[in-house]
Amino acid sequence: VHSLEGYLFPDTYVLKVKMHPELVLKKMLKNLRKKITAEIKMKIQKQEKTLHEVLTLASIIEKETSISKERFLIASVFLNRLKKNMRLQSDPTVIYSLPNLKGKLSKKNLSYNSPYNTYLHRGLPPGPIANPGIQSILAVLNPSKEVFLYFVAKGDNGHIFSKTYKEHRANIRFIKKQRFRKVDLNYGTVSSSK
Repeated sequence: VHSLEGYLFPDTYVLKVKMHPELVLKKMLKNLRKKITAEIKMKIQKQEKTLHEVLTLASIIEKETSISKERFLIASVFLNRLKKNMRLQSDPTVIYSLPNLKGKLSKKNLSYNSPYNTYLHRGLPPGPIANPGIQSILAVLNPSKEVFLYFVAKGDNGHIFSKTYKEHRANIRFIKKQRFRKVDLNYGTVSSSK
């Protein structure tokens, strides 16, 4: 492991005021070892994954959504895409690789050359992009049984999922239309919709 990213379990910790940083890290690593129970280790082994792979995918899921029930759907999307040798195309992986990003991602950002950019590279990035919580870890090991391959953010922190690229494009158009309509409503310029 080249970095502790992904291995520092996010939790509430009771620390001493002048506690040495190395002891803090050890405490967080120990907590991760506790959270990765024998049952979880067995699932990882049974699914022929490594802990590093699980934490890497879980970290992407962690950054994609804060909605617990969506984590299992997003895990399913990414695992389905990996099985089909499709790129994950996850915005958070690009954001992670762009340390000076200000504002929203642009199309140009999506072509930024980094091993973490899942728009350019197939498979998982080299390592975690965040420290995933237990829900994201469990989502990787117990994904939804859905056959979704795509999802798009609705704007309220939720997502719309789809099975085909055609459905996905339609969902994107729908969301853009909804966002445009909201903007117009805020300015009082929208009449009744057609």
